[in-house]
Amino acid sequence: MATTTGHHSPAPGAAPYPRMILAQTALETRMLLRHGEQLLLTVIIPTLLLVLFSTVDLIDTGPGERVDFLTPGVLALAVLSTAFTGQAIATGYERRYGVLKRLGVSPLPRWALLLGKTGAVLVTLVLQTVLLVAVALALGWSPRGNPLAVVGLMLLGTAALSGLGLLMAGTLRAEATLAAANLLFVLLVLFGGVVVPLEEYPGALRTVLELLPVPALAEGLREVLREGGWPALRDVAVLAGWSAAGLGLAARFFRWE
Repeated sequence: MATTTGHHSPAPGAAPYPRMILAQTALETRMLLRHGEQLLLTVIIPTLLLVLFSTVDLIDTGPGERVDFLTPGVLALAVLSTAFTGQAIATGYERRYGVLKRLGVSPLPRWALLLGKTGAVLVTLVLQTVLLVAVALALGWSPRGNPLAVVGLMLLGTAALSGLGLLMAGTLRAEATLAAANLLFVLLVLFGGVVVPLEEYPGALRTVLELLPVPALAEGLREVLREGGWPALRDVAVLAGWSAAGLGLAARFFRWE
């Protein structure tokens, strides 16, 4: 059948997967950055902790400049606030209000939705890192070590904490997720090696803390950025173990409704 030159027939259908994932990542990032509570967790609290404890002698951080000890810990806190606390709370309420259920029957596959959430976490984390590094440099921070080791550690930490956040959001009620995520955030600020050296805690408690992802990430980053070395194999193994466990359990038990 002859067709008229310049005539275009409609071709309805889903967009290519990469375009859908990029669009979902952009949407998730905008939603994440628009919430005041999320900005408090991801930007204000880490920045205030870095400035306060770097400029005021409140805690003995050992030899060297305080900012050199604190910056790696605050970078670990940034991963915690975005990959775990923020993502768990946001996803928990999306699940409660049926947003995930509606998205689950859209042309966007569920695995693509999770990739979009992961992309939003990574974009937010990059913005956090740029801000915190700029503040730390202004405070006199002198980083050392291999940048690739830092990136690898932060990606491992993001995988571990993101998996745990999704596991919590996909199995608990939204109110329980909100309470538990905020409580764990506060506890890990106090006991996660973020601003207080792990050496300050009793031996048995310190042994337990060293097996958690946030202290492992903070100590690993400190070994690279403060000492100029490589992260301890124990810290890498802890992060890898939590990554496998968190993501595996999230994939197995996450409920969309």
